Amino acid sequence: MRALYLPTILSIFFLFSCNEKAEEPEQQEELPEIATVRNTFAPDGRIALFDVEAEKRENAYVLRGETNMPQAAESLRSKLDSAKVEYVDSIQVLPAKELGEQRFGIVGISVANLRDEPKHSAQLVTQATLGTPVKVLKKEDSWYFIQVPDGYLAWVDAGGVDLKTQVELDEWKASEKLIFTEQYGKSFSEARENSTPVSDLVLGNILELKTENGNFYEVVYPDGRTAFIPTKSSAKYADWIKTEKPAEKLVSTAQNLMGLPYLWGGTSAKGVDCSGYTKTVYFMNGYIIPRDASQQVREGILIDSTKNFSNLEKGDLLFFGRPATDSTSERVVHVGMWIGNNEFIHSSGDVHISSMDSLAENFDEYNLNRYLRTKRIFGKEDKGLINMETAEIFNSPAKDSTQAAQPK
Repeated sequence: MRALYLPTILSIFFLFSCNEKAEEPEQQEELPEIATVRNTFAPDGRIALFDVEAEKRENAYVLRGETNMPQAAESLRSKLDSAKVEYVDSIQVLPAKELGEQRFGIVGISVANLRDEPKHSAQLVTQATLGTPVKVLKKEDSWYFIQVPDGYLAWVDAGGVDLKTQVELDEWKASEKLIFTEQYGKSFSEARENSTPVSDLVLGNILELKTENGNFYEVVYPDGRTAFIPTKSSAKYADWIKTEKPAEKLVSTAQNLMGLPYLWGGTSAKGVDCSGYTKTVYFMNGYIIPRDASQQVREGILIDSTKNFSNLEKGDLLFFGRPATDSTSERVVHVGMWIGNNEFIHSSGDVHISSMDSLAENFDEYNLNRYLRTKRIFGKEDKGLINMETAEIFNSPAKDSTQAAQPK
């Protein structure tokens, strides 16, 4: 879960308490039509942007703000027209025109830190690993406001992403890919491990595959740099994505990250928060799942909500938090993954295994007491789940090694 960023609160406080009152401020209203459109198109502001306000000026309203959904802006105009509301439309629909044709990008470093404001001191809200394609929505100074494949919206500094046109992105998707399968590693300037490193690499990094050179693959970075990666620490993406991935593979992936430190906003082998951890485990088994625990809990099918763990299977996600009451809504604040034997693995302080068995040495009474429910998402189809084999996030079927010779 994400806490409201303190500097944002302070800036709002000073804005309204320190500025001298030179003139009467324009009246801002939350028109019911705006609220309706926001609730329809952007109920979760983490993955959809509809930041629109109305200012009353004489007999008309001035609509200000921005959205990344043209259909939301059109819906608002339609509703206001139907209600015979006079308005001036000053809503900016993203992507910003200033971007030109470069409305896409590919993460070009091992792990890009994505923040809630365009500055390095802002809160880390998520991460994106090398090779992740993104939508670029606007620019502020040396920062880009982007949307990653799971829908999350955040800011990344210019050094973390290489801008692309639609044509360039399509060409990159059509190229053969390589995925890095070790937790940590490096790429090298020559086909030998004692040569100068080009960059660090982490689990799940994806690069364009150029050639195979003995025990090395030659790869191309999104910015055009070339490097060599040992074949023992990587795999051809087209082969990897088609490899059968049973639930048992989820467990082995999860356990290989044992001891990884907790990092608020982390979703990579450099550090993970609770939902970033389950997201990373699922990614390495062919699924892109929602970013936060409160989003992940909406997916899949319900397995248990009564602390009856007998029906759980390996890979099921357990959610923890505060249940709803007559006066408060439910709050999901933690997630872990079931690995069998009455145990689940999760990131809390570090990645470790806890037990629901009160007689076990690793019994986790605290999380048992705040347990909410278990959902099964592995192998399921749902709105917020992306099957990487069929969704073509990183690849294009026209260049798939098994399909390239077949007619369209």
